[in-house]
Amino acid sequence: MKLLILGGTAWLGHQTAVAALAAGHDVTCAARGSSGEPPAGADFLRVDRDADDGLAAAAGEQWDAVIDVSRQPGQVRRSVRDLRAAGGFYVFVSTGNVYAGQREFGQEEDAPLLAPLAADVMDSMESYGPAKVACEQAVAAGFGAGSHALVRAGLIGGPGDTSGRSGYWPLRFAQGGPVLVPDVPGQPTQLIDVRDLAQWLVQVAEQRTAGVFNAVGETVPFSEHLAEAAAAAGVGEPDAPNSRVAESPLPRITVPATPQWLREQGVNEWSGPRSLPLWLEDPDWHGMNARSHARARSAGLRLRPLRQTLKDTLAWEEAAGVGRPRGAGLTPAEEHDLLARLADAASLLPEGS
Repeated sequence: MKLLILGGTAWLGHQTAVAALAAGHDVTCAARGSSGEPPAGADFLRVDRDADDGLAAAAGEQWDAVIDVSRQPGQVRRSVRDLRAAGGFYVFVSTGNVYAGQREFGQEEDAPLLAPLAADVMDSMESYGPAKVACEQAVAAGFGAGSHALVRAGLIGGPGDTSGRSGYWPLRFAQGGPVLVPDVPGQPTQLIDVRDLAQWLVQVAEQRTAGVFNAVGETVPFSEHLAEAAAAAGVGEPDAPNSRVAESPLPRITVPATPQWLREQGVNEWSGPRSLPLWLEDPDWHGMNARSHARARSAGLRLRPLRQTLKDTLAWEEAAGVGRPRGAGLTPAEEHDLLARLADAASLLPEGS
């Protein structure tokens, strides 16, 4: 297969190129090149997708399939226009943020969507969902039924995750000592390994698997995610290798704190500075981590065990340097301070409370 990847130098695009090369395909990565280099063995086409004729060189060739990871509607509208005759099948990587509601568990692909962004440029993350809806609409209109796939990815993790969302917990358990966690054991989490997603994107392109798909991981409670992270770090309870930790209590080395207390201390949810990753207090967003992947699984999506993803992510985090700044989590000093405050607060409670 002669495959054009619009991107291929940043995380998911790079992994997709790696997977396609491993499968023996002829791969070209079209990008500015500012996010890194394509993998060895891939051809590189330097393009500027913001220019009206930015894909002229790619449009002059024939491709069996195109994989696109853009979030900018203008870029996608131009690529659909220019590659309609040159690309046999178009795979667009979208997001679960396109859905109008994020509360419902088990949400399938026919759920209502947000209104599309009219502008060509998404100028802030607040417009991320509407921008991806606009991109989806451009692909569907340009390539038509049977000639495209819309892949709505969930939270992506694994080696190379610079956001810190998938690496924080296994790394923190590996560092030892009491671990501050939000006391939300039943909150759902859902993580797909970047390598599993990349391999499936290539498969979808190979087999011309048309349709709309939720590409998400297994839904597990927060307590189970923490237990798997601890096991990946070698500090979990004795267990069969890579078996799921069903109905897991919080690992013994954790120190749970109520969401209210954490908010009062200025601890943020989900990601970013001074945060506890994957914690989401608002139930209106819990369905974001509990979507159905039945359609994608039926179409060949394979998921490795969560523990393996977290173990490999831990290895990558340690190789990248444990002391470097991260996009999510608490610093050691922040966590030490919070644990001390929590202990002081507990000491002031009446005996027996």
